[in-house]
Amino acid sequence: MDEVLATGPRDMTLLRFDALEEGAAEAAYVLVALWHGPLLLLVRVRKRSCWELPGGGVEPGESPREAAVRELLEETGQRVPAEALAFVGYATTAIGPEQAVLRGALFTAGTDRPEAFSPTDEIAATHWWDGVGKLPGGRLQTVDTYLAGLVRPER
Repeated sequence: MDEVLATGPRDMTLLRFDALEEGAAEAAYVLVALWHGPLLLLVRVRKRSCWELPGGGVEPGESPREAAVRELLEETGQRVPAEALAFVGYATTAIGPEQAVLRGALFTAGTDRPEAFSPTDEIAATHWWDGVGKLPGGRLQTVDTYLAGLVRPER
């Protein structure tokens, strides 16, 4: 097995990150690192009580880019056009006690106009995080923040 890149809550392990071209591999899920200057947008997922990057599963017939736009809007209220998302690469993660291995597509973008957020059944809160400050309640998914760090804008 390759060297582990990062570990986090929910028995999550980042096994690999491959900076391949978009469409070079299948993706079961997407993650979006959305930045407002130096601040990273995180969501607190209710059922996991964990701060994570916005994202989720790719639905049948949907491209990873389409899933990224949809998940970002559903989970955060942020409207980012598909063409504004930069594809970064593929993360390979092992999740849960059974260590199911999945591949996800990572996208990044910036916004000058963060939208207001209203809690949903799935997402309890959003937070623009500076990368060092304490988050209000919940654990931090360090696998996600490791991935975000790969695409952090220059300060």
